[in-house]
Amino acid sequence: MKEDFVKFVENTVIVKKDFPKFKAGDTVTVHYKIIEGSKERIQQYQGVVIQLSGAGVNQTFTVRKISGNIGVERILPLSSPFIEKIEVNKRGVVRRAKIFYIRELRGKKARIKEKRV
Repeated sequence: MKEDFVKFVENTVIVKKDFPKFKAGDTVTVHYKIIEGSKERIQQYQGVVIQLSGAGVNQTFTVRKISGNIGVERILPLSSPFIEKIEVNKRGVVRRAKIFYIRELRGKKARIKEKRV
């Protein structure tokens, strides 16, 4: 009974946006809406997807970028109403679904091969 109600709410109430398919190793730009008081603005966050987690409405993805020589990771829910759009800049070639090993790599070692079309 409870599970049926949860699925009903997920399917009817929560609006799903059509984002492009992406996976770990891809470089994406996430356009994220930020509300400060009565003002709204869109901030672009560009980085490498290091994992996709969950399924359906609960799906999240982690984006990592280097900002001022410090690694910054951001976990974003895919069904968030604050995500305006997601652009896939590069398709990366990695052999794993979760590329946590990239956290220890610096400089040229942290590069990901680009998928040839």
